[in-house]
Formats: sequence, structure tokens, C-alpha cells
Amino acid sequence: MHDQLIILILVIVVSLIFDYTNGAHDSANAIATVVSTKVLSPRTAVLMAAILNFVGALAGTKVAHTIGSGIVRPEMIAGSQGIVLAALSGAIAWNLLTWYLGLPSSSSHALIGGLVGAAITYGGWSSLNYSNIFYKVILPLFLSPLAGMIGGYVLMVSLAWLCFRSHPRKCNSTFRRLQVLSSAFMATSHGLNDAQKTMGIMTLALFLFHQVPVLEIPLWVKLSCAVAMALGTATGGWRIVKTMGHKIFKLEAVHGFAAETAAALVITAASTVGAPISTTHTISSSVLGVGASKRLSAVRWGIAGHMVIAWILTLPAAALVAGLFLHCFHLLGFVSY
Repeated sequence: MHDQLIILILVIVVSLIFDYTNGAHDSANAIATVVSTKVLSPRTAVLMAAILNFVGALAGTKVAHTIGSGIVRPEMIAGSQGIVLAALSGAIAWNLLTWYLGLPSSSSHALIGGLVGAAITYGGWSSLNYSNIFYKVILPLFLSPLAGMIGGYVLMVSLAWLCFRSHPRKCNSTFRRLQVLSSAFMATSHGLNDAQKTMGIMTLALFLFHQVPVLEIPLWVKLSCAVAMALGTATGGWRIVKTMGHKIFKLEAVHGFAAETAAALVITAASTVGAPISTTHTISSSVLGVGASKRLSAVRWGIAGHMVIAWILTLPAAALVAGLFLHCFHLLGFVSY
């Protein structure tokens, strides 16, 4: 019993570390465009994003329920308290690697991949909830970037028509103000989707350790995840800000507004149905769509190609690493197969 308590505390600590790294890794999602267009200073943008990530994290629980009970079958992994720790370890390892390389990969899919890999290693392929994985992970994996790209393209074309007769200086001044709102919307939607993923994984751990009778999110879990996400965001992810804000497409205020608004709408819609989509995929694709509306050659497709490779690799790579971690925990005596 004493050993189990130590493992549970370790799982909670590692969960919050993951949430912190998620905030630091994905803070670029909310602030890259508003910083690159020089509408806000980096310090102001990071502070705003941190506060609104906290607010968004407390705004719902549907995504948390998907992570906690919709990806793996809790009854199939009930005998192993090390699964959640292995899943988090795999996700954090992948996050740190892509952060170091400056690639905007998905923390969300790293976590899901880690959970899937650990569950398969312990309980076999039957431990997965295939219906939910298909409808709430695989389909959104492809549809959310597509929706972000189309949304960014359509919104940018619409704004270009609306501003056709406006003086460029007046138009740019207007969108510099509006981009503060779109960046705030993006930061809130990021917290709404991403912070809930850690809430779900922590609640699953509490269930496996018999600390909660059902998979309902305790208030202290919501608050601790919201705080960890906000603190992580406050540190910023400047390598990824550089990639998102400068390397894909040279942004102006109107482009930033279009990309952020389109991405935030897609993320918010996904959150309302409990789909844990990648905020990184969505904003990246929105930026691509906005750039393509000007001309296809305006987008640096080589950088975009590297991003797509990171997206495709995330799920299997995190799953493999998590499986290896679980095997190591087994060798150390933490879990038994």
C-alpha cells in the first residue's frame, strides 16, 4: 500500500510536469502570430496567454472524459498502476525532443500515443477502445488541420474582399487591434482543449489506484492542471514561436487575425464534442491556409513538410517510447504483466 501511494504521487507529479511542458511547448499556438506581427510584445503576449489558458482549462471537461475513459478500456488495465506513468513518460520524452528540434508537433497526440502504447504493452490490443480512437482521435487528426487550412484560406480571402477599398494603413491599424482579440480567443481555446487532457490522465490514474469510484474529474485536479498549464505557458516556447511566426509565412496583422480566428473556432468546436485535437496542427494549418490565399509560393512548403512528418510520427513514436518505459518499469518491479 505504501509503495502504491508513492507511485500515485509520482504519477500526479509527472502529470503536472507534462501539463507544464505542454504549456511551454504549445504556448506558441496562441502567441506566435501576435508576436511576429509585433502587435504585442513577447512578455505581454505570454502573460495574456497564461491567464487565458488558465481560464480555458476550467471551462469544460468533455475532452478530459475522452482521455480518461474513451481511449483505453479501464477494466482491461485495472491491474497496472504503472501504465499512466509510462504513457506520460513517453509523451514527455517526445515533447522534449520536438521542442529541442523546434518542431511544432502535437503534445496531445504524444499523450494519446503514449497511453495507447503503454496499454498495448500491458493488456494487448484488446485494451483499446477502437471506436472512440477512430472517431475522436484518428478522424480529428486529419480533419482538424484540413478545417484549419480551409478556414484560414476562406477567412483571409473574405477579409481581402472586405478591405479591397480600404486604405492599407487604416486596414492594418484595425486588424492590429482585432488581433489582440483573436489571440485571446486562441489562448482560451488552447486551455479548453489541452489542459483537459492532463485532467483526464490524472483522473484515470486516481481510478486505477482506487482513489475515486468513477471517472469524474475532481475539482483539485481541474485547478492543479489549470495552474500547471498557465505556468508552462508563462515560460514560453520561443523556438516554436520562431518557426510558427516567421518560417512558414511572413505574417501581417490581418494574416494573424485570420489564422488565429479560424484555428480557435475549430478548436472550440472540437472541445464541445470531446475531441482531443492538436492545437498545434490546427494553428499551423491555418497559417498555411492564410499564406496560400496570397499565393502558393508565399508559403515555405519545405518547413511545412517537416511539420507534417513530425505530426505523422508523433503517435507511433510516443507509443513506442511509452511501451519501452513500461517494460523498464516492469524490470524494476513497478508493474507485472
